[in-house]
Amino acid sequence: METIRLPASVVTELRKRVEKEGITLEDYVLERLLADVDPPSRAEAYAEAALDLLRAAEEELRAGDLRQASEKIWGAAALAVKAYAYWRDGVRLASHGELWRYKDKIAAELGDWVHDAWAQANAMHINFYEGWATEISVELALHRVRQLVFEIVQKIGVAPADK
Repeated sequence: METIRLPASVVTELRKRVEKEGITLEDYVLERLLADVDPPSRAEAYAEAALDLLRAAEEELRAGDLRQASEKIWGAAALAVKAYAYWRDGVRLASHGELWRYKDKIAAELGDWVHDAWAQANAMHINFYEGWATEISVELALHRVRQLVFEIVQKIGVAPADK
């Protein structure tokens, strides 16, 4: 994962746009950078970004920042679902509702456990804002979402650097 430094005014504007669209910063940047890229390549980029967010979530959890770990867990799940949609159907999922509906398609193909992983990811999205989850809850969510991301990454054909 690469770190980029931006002026505070640019970061403020990015945060406003991301909040308004209800997506992660990673998703926002990927959509703009990959606007002219074919769906299979987008799928790979989203899958790789999901893996990066999982690694970042693990680091945040080790550092004790449960809110940041939670948001990265959510982001990893959302990007993995988007990756699957690009890979399987060549479609862009642009809202939380579309993510929820598409998750059902993934569950029909990969198994009902996907519903649990998705529920855990959404609990982490809530925890980012509310801060109620315990460390054990965040660890459990990370475990479930890791399975979702790795299954999707394997299906798409992107090799994770490490498990």
